[in-house]
Amino acid sequence: MRKKKVTKINEPETYAVAGFKGFDKNMQCRGFQFKEGETYTHNGTAKACSSGFHFCENPLDVFGYYEPGSSIYHTVTGSGAIDRHDEDSKIACTEIKIGLSLKLHDFIGSAIDFMFNRRTYDESGSKHGEGNSSASSATGYSSASSATGYSSASSATGDRSASSATGDSSAAVATGLWSEAMAGKYGCIALQWWNEKENRSEMRCAETGCGDGSDGKLKSDVWYRLNEGGEFEEVGS
Repeated sequence: MRKKKVTKINEPETYAVAGFKGFDKNMQCRGFQFKEGETYTHNGTAKACSSGFHFCENPLDVFGYYEPGSSIYHTVTGSGAIDRHDEDSKIACTEIKIGLSLKLHDFIGSAIDFMFNRRTYDESGSKHGEGNSSASSATGYSSASSATGYSSASSATGDRSASSATGDSSAAVATGLWSEAMAGKYGCIALQWWNEKENRSEMRCAETGCGDGSDGKLKSDVWYRLNEGGEFEEVGS
């Protein structure tokens, strides 16, 4: 996990900010016990990475602190004194309210929504996002979307489309049927599957691990699709 650098803030901001927070499976963060629907107050200053309660505005930045597969995620609202990190969207605050829990595919969807206005387009009509926390979205049949920066997001919504997000802790989402996706280390892949028994479409989500799949998770930088049973399989296998 990369080290974080903190900006020195002379006067903390004082307004409410909506965001996202990760916890361990017991809903603890650094040993502090949280509970959904509760509001907590820190008796002290707010300083990113040092003092106060912490959360991120960008959902994908949370993956850098709480990895998918071993964590749970909630919406939160931070208020009181607020101090911001200078390398990602991490925020420290003196008051935090814990909102609803989010399933992984909803969490990824929130990331796509958050970064939607940062998407870029190339001349071919496919979409590509560069830089950290970038976003790329493609909507046509057999379309392609890619994002390469750390904590980026790529989504493709047409059937038989391709989505790749190769930066660490990024998300690749393909909501069209018979599509493919690829994510970098510690990222997420979400693909659409047709459930013939119930005659409906369903999303399947999985995490990529340290790279080669030796940790029991999907391999990073490898294209995946869903088989007829809705299970992830490497393209070409």
